Amino acid sequence: MLENEIGRRAALGALRPHEAALMANEVKSGRRKGTAVTIHEVARRAGVSPMTVSRVINGKSNVHEATRAAVLRVVRDLNYTPNPAARSLAGAETTRVALIYSNPSASYLSELLVGALDGAHRKGVQLVLDRWGDLKPAGERAAARKLARSISGVILPPPLCESKTISAEFVAAKIPVVAVAAGPFRGDVSCVRIDDFAASKEMTEHLIRAGHTRIGFIKGHPNQTASERRFAGFRAAMEEAGLAVDPTLVQQGYFTYRSGLEAAEALLAKKRPPTAIFASNDDMAAAVISVAHRKGFEVPRDLSVVGFDDTPTATTVWPELTTIRQPISAMAEVALELLLRDMRRCKDGEPPLAVEHVVAHELIVRDSVAPPRNEARTPTRASQA
Repeated sequence: MLENEIGRRAALGALRPHEAALMANEVKSGRRKGTAVTIHEVARRAGVSPMTVSRVINGKSNVHEATRAAVLRVVRDLNYTPNPAARSLAGAETTRVALIYSNPSASYLSELLVGALDGAHRKGVQLVLDRWGDLKPAGERAAARKLARSISGVILPPPLCESKTISAEFVAAKIPVVAVAAGPFRGDVSCVRIDDFAASKEMTEHLIRAGHTRIGFIKGHPNQTASERRFAGFRAAMEEAGLAVDPTLVQQGYFTYRSGLEAAEALLAKKRPPTAIFASNDDMAAAVISVAHRKGFEVPRDLSVVGFDDTPTATTVWPELTTIRQPISAMAEVALELLLRDMRRCKDGEPPLAVEHVVAHELIVRDSVAPPRNEARTPTRASQA
């Protein structure tokens, strides 16, 4: 889908922020034919900027009469109604919300960007995409101070959502902040997340019900609270079932495909490999399937594999992944809604209202899980040789 291509290209740095936003607008205007007309469509039809359209609608005097007449004609022709949420802010076209990212998972980032771009398009705000690398605290403070001068709100996805330094700088500048997929609610900024502990526990219970007792686990990046919570959920389900967590079957990953390859190589090289592997995201789970195929393990007959997030990767591998659906795109849209609410509060002289919004997850069962064939298992191709 084109939306995923937008996210992929933006993640790789192939698109500048304004180019990604324009592409998203084109996607939405084509897909949503017959629904609400946007200020961008009016501007395009009239041959002017969105700012000029806003000036005409708001009765500003600094517009040529011929231009005003042309804009009003298009407004009538398209039956355009200004977005009330955007109009309640100071100039919709100048309302800038930043999404700062440095996530290593391209699949996760793609879903996040599409959700944020979709929400920004519908709300009539400008989304500024800003990629930050690995910054020291001093660098984070400097970058936050610089950005705070040109935006009205900020969305912090993982791993930046974990930085108290970054959020504190924006809070001090009176810029509303929403953290996406952060750890436990801290009370200083709003957050949107799922219950990673409960989701991981549910997935582990699914594997145990299928008959697996020797389960490998690939952790997520240690710089994210979600990684810790997912491992804790796995451990809790194993303990409740009376099963020991074998430390030799636990590998460190970093939410990247490459780290999944390395973890899978270590797990499947063991004399007694696990009958199932739970990877902390879909990218790493896809890597496990790749290594399993190369080593002659048939998935799921010889090895069950499950992931987390339900990104497009989950359905582009074979077999398709059983995974936890984390509604990443919807979470980005919720984050934008919370920002708009707090931006209106700031406009009215009220402080932002920090809240925790927990979104429901879902266990998605596909074809990558089956009962274990036997405990003393060898790869299928090897057994046929």
